[in-house]
Amino acid sequence: MLKYREMTEEDCKEVAILEKENFEHPWSFDSLIKEVHNESSVFITAVSDGKVAGYAGMYIVCDEGDITNIVVGEDYRGKGIASGMMDYLIQKADSMKINDMTLEVRVSNLTAIHLYEKFGFVSEGIRPGFYDSPNEDAMIMWRRGVNNYH
Repeated sequence: MLKYREMTEEDCKEVAILEKENFEHPWSFDSLIKEVHNESSVFITAVSDGKVAGYAGMYIVCDEGDITNIVVGEDYRGKGIASGMMDYLIQKADSMKINDMTLEVRVSNLTAIHLYEKFGFVSEGIRPGFYDSPNEDAMIMWRRGVNNYH
């Protein structure tokens, strides 16, 4: 059974492993623990049968949400988990009266770009050389004005 929830300290060990498996410069265990207690961030996990299948994070800056990471473990890909986490983050943002959300994504990551477009994100620019290992541009995507709280 798949469950989405806010990340706990107990999740951080598995999340740190996902980081190491998926990124050249992974977040450390200690950094993840700090995010659990950071009132300006929302980090969530997708848990399947007691195991962390994926996680996502978002920083809250004023009335905007900046999505930092969305990671799904290799064994869990293609099962809609990234969509579930995006939906959870958007619902959380809505409950916090966050009007706009943003993220960066590798320009070659068409699967992720299509996922974000499904949730109303649109490309608004490019950050040249944003990523390394390999060096690649980032597409800047925004989901603007969805909630008109102002």
